[in-house]
Parts: sequence; structure tokens; C-alpha cells
Amino acid sequence: MTKFAGRLVAERQATVDAVVQAPAPLQPIDLTDDARVTQVLDLAERVGEVVLASGTGVTDTMTQVEFIAATYGLAQCDIDVTYNSIRISADRGPTLPPASTMRIVNYRSLDFTRLAAVDRLTRRIRRELVPPEEALAALEEITTAPHPYNRWVATFGWSLMAASIALLLGGGALLASISFLATATIDRTNRWLNRRGLPFFFQHMMGGAIATVPAILLNTFGSRIEANSSLIVAAGITVLLSGLSLVGSVEDAITGAPITAAARMLELLVMTGGIIAGVALALRAAELLNASSPHINMSSSSYDITNLPVKLIAGAMASLAFALACYAERRALAAAALSGMAATVCYLFVQYADFGPVVSSGVAATVVGLAGGLMARRALTPPLVVAVAGITPLLPGLKVYRGLAALLNDQQLLGLNQMLAALGVACALAAGVTLGEWMARFLRQPRILRRFQGIRRPVIDTMN
Repeated sequence: MTKFAGRLVAERQATVDAVVQAPAPLQPIDLTDDARVTQVLDLAERVGEVVLASGTGVTDTMTQVEFIAATYGLAQCDIDVTYNSIRISADRGPTLPPASTMRIVNYRSLDFTRLAAVDRLTRRIRRELVPPEEALAALEEITTAPHPYNRWVATFGWSLMAASIALLLGGGALLASISFLATATIDRTNRWLNRRGLPFFFQHMMGGAIATVPAILLNTFGSRIEANSSLIVAAGITVLLSGLSLVGSVEDAITGAPITAAARMLELLVMTGGIIAGVALALRAAELLNASSPHINMSSSSYDITNLPVKLIAGAMASLAFALACYAERRALAAAALSGMAATVCYLFVQYADFGPVVSSGVAATVVGLAGGLMARRALTPPLVVAVAGITPLLPGLKVYRGLAALLNDQQLLGLNQMLAALGVACALAAGVTLGEWMARFLRQPRILRRFQGIRRPVIDTMN
């Protein structure tokens, strides 16, 4: 068993876990050369930009930036990472003025291949002490490269995720197929709107409306079909929620970055509000047109251990599809699928033991965070990729729709209860991932940087 575990997690750490202090550089840069110092700071900030834009927490981003700077001799740096900017002030000694620089983080679509490539570049810088200009050239090549596969593949990934969520919630093949087509429509429509500069809030509103229309049509014209059409809406909401930085916002709040946590949480709430507004508009339009809105059972639990093999496969496919939609590498897809299956089985059995959805979500997310930290060593995949993909099957899309339906039917108490329950599940998922990743860092302490015979901060003599 120990041998199998060793093969699974390998004798290494993920970069974000291993990056603590930089080894003393064999050829540190000349700290009196302003251009050279600026070059190193630019490299550190651009690495930080990639990991921050991917949803990494502030603490881990600061660690990455500090590591890059220290590797080249800038060991004493004050680093300030906020929601959309990175600032560095490097102390060059008592005889030289500090060097300061700032970079604005422009958020782009998630590309886990880019994140993994920057992760490997960081390892290479640590291992080979790559000259700054060479590292910058490699980073430029990574960040300007096109996505690893066609956008239609990402659309297929989002659609497959929605179909898997519908199956996981207890829907059949018909609901899964409709969810697949609805999500494909959402993705292509929002891509068209994004090219025209429409703010993301309205894109999420459009997504919520499009996810609701097929459920209304099925409930209105398919009265003879026995299917819970509300699961189509829940699957669409889950897909839209999966693209938001849930883990990063809660992790920032837990690890002592309240300003960035507040900014990320506000964005999360606003975008969720856009989804809710889109669903509400579609339901109101259905009433005006005398169409039949999807009915929903407020007391039923869609997560149970019936049809367990189907639900395990659906959970694995949902996580794999999310990773595919975010342009993950092939080796990361398998890790994501295993993570999603583990999250699903943990959630189902903990809830079966009457612990409730919040506790079940927290336990499942802790397992996912731990597995992400361990499997990342073997697959050389950043833990964030495995963790975020793993919790996607458990996002509270159904609870959000239940709460909204209750509020629209003047059941304020029930609606607020469901909305607060959805918020509790979301926070439990993010907190569990954070705890699991922390446990992974201390579960096994591999020997790192053996070639340097220990780790210490570089000491630079600026008097010569």
C-alpha cells in the first residue's frame, strides 16, 4: 500500500508547495544595474499575473513572485498583490535606492495549459537558474501562444459538463441531451457577445435566460414526458457558476487577504446575481405568455446513493469536462476525473450518514484539495487545476434555482433559506479545498533542491 501511494503522489511537491525560499544564486544579477533589476521584477510580476488570473490565492501568488525575485538576488522584497494588480518594492541594500514596479492584471479566459507551462518554467528557473532574458522570452512565448485546441472543443467541454450534471442530479438521457444543447448555445452566444464588449454581468444574465428556456418549452409542450425539467436549469446554473473564482475568494479570506477576498467575493455575488436575473426574466416571460414554468420539489434531495455507478461516472465526467473546457493538458484530465469521482462518492456517503449538505460538501472538498496536492506531484499539474475541477459537480446550482423559484412565488422564507444554504455549500467547498491543500503540503515533506545542499536566502555584497 505504501509503495502504491508513493507511485501515486511521487517524491516531489507541486511548485506552489515547494516554493519557499530560493537557493543562493550562482550568478546573481548586478543590483546596481537598474535595467537588470527591472527585468527581474518584470519577470516575477508576469509569472504572478498568470497564476493570479487563473484564480490562485493571494498568498500563493506572493510566494511565487517572491521566489522568482529571490532566485536572482532580490531577496528582500515587499510584495503587494490585490485583486487586479501586483506591486513589488525590492530593497537593494543601504547604498542603493529601492526598485519599485507595478503590473495590472488583465483577466483572460481560463487556460490551465498556460498555468501548467508557467509552473514548469518556475521549476526550470529554480533548477537551472535561467538568465532573466531567457526566462522572459520563454514566458512571452507561453503567454502569447494560442489555446492548445480549438474553441469548439471547449464548447464541447462545457456542454458535456452540463449533461453530466443533469445525470448526477437524477435526470435521464433526454434531460442530459437538452442540457448539452442548451449549454452549447450559451457558450457560443456569450462568446459572440464577448467579442462585442458586453460586460460579463449581462453575459451571465443571458446564460441564465438561455438555460431556462428549454425547461419552459419542455414543461409546456412535453406534458406527456415524465421528466423533471428544472434539472436543465440547475445544470446550466452549475456550469455558469463553475467559471467564477469561488475557491480563490474564500481562500483569500481565510489566509489573511481581506481586500482581495472582498473584491473577488463581490464579483462572485454580482455575476451570480446576473445568472439569477436571467432565470427570473425567463420565468416571468413564461408567465406572460401563459407558458408552464418548470416545477421543482423543494423537499427532495437529488444526491442519494441510488444508481451509484452512474452518479460516480457522471461526477468524473463533469470534472473532466470542466478541465477540458479550461484547456487543461491531457494528463490533467485524468487527474480531474479521479478528483471528481472522489468528491462525488465522499459527498454521497457523508450525506447518506445524515450530516447535511454543508458538512458533506466540506468533507468532499477537503478530500479533493488533499488529492489535488498529492496527484499534482505525479502529474506535474498545479493543484488548483485538480481542486477546482473536482468540486464542480458539487456546486449548488439546484439550490440557487430552488431559492429563486421560491422567491418568485412569494415564499420569501423558503427562498432565503435555499439561497443561504447555497452560499453555505459554496463556502464549505472553497474552505475544504484550502484545508485539503494545506494538509497535502505537510503530509509528506520530500527532499527538494538536493543539488544545492539546502536552501538559504542569497546574501549579496553591494559594496563591491
